[in-house]
Amino acid sequence: MALLPIRTLGDPVLRTPAEAVTVFDAALRRLVDNMIETMYAAPGVGLAAPQVGVSLQVFVFDTEYDPRDVAVPRRPLVVVNPVLETGPGEQHDDEGCLSVPGHAYPTTRAATATVRGVDATGAAVRYEADGLLARCFQHETDHLHGRLYIDRLTGEDRRAAHAALRDGVRPSRPVPSIFRGSPRPGQP
Repeated sequence: MALLPIRTLGDPVLRTPAEAVTVFDAALRRLVDNMIETMYAAPGVGLAAPQVGVSLQVFVFDTEYDPRDVAVPRRPLVVVNPVLETGPGEQHDDEGCLSVPGHAYPTTRAATATVRGVDATGAAVRYEADGLLARCFQHETDHLHGRLYIDRLTGEDRRAAHAALRDGVRPSRPVPSIFRGSPRPGQP
């Protein structure tokens, strides 16, 4: 397996809607395996194929794993060609992205989400979630549509984020470790 370079803001692949996967072969399984290793190495809780320069509708995730706790096993999962449904209610929390390193901003997401699709072999999968996992599903699905979490910001948060990113300014408040590539604290 290989670690893949993570594409960052400004790379056109991040703004291009990904293509549906139509071939379920060894190359797709290799991509998924490499994405999983890259996600853990970053570390992150999810990673979409466009973030590693591949414009396919694939994302991997594991919101349970904590690299500081060896008792928590890795349980990576994959969704190919996902269809996202969001439920009622909202959650509002800081969100960051491996493709927008060093920044996190308050982002509103649906409180619950269900994602349907297939795995790397083409077998049907369906996951229901709330909290961080629901946020992850929405975040990663956005990547597959050419959207970044910063596109969802509003008001002063949007202005501050765009000014900081335009000017290359590091945020003044600490970025939650769950999103910046260092070991994360316990689940929110």
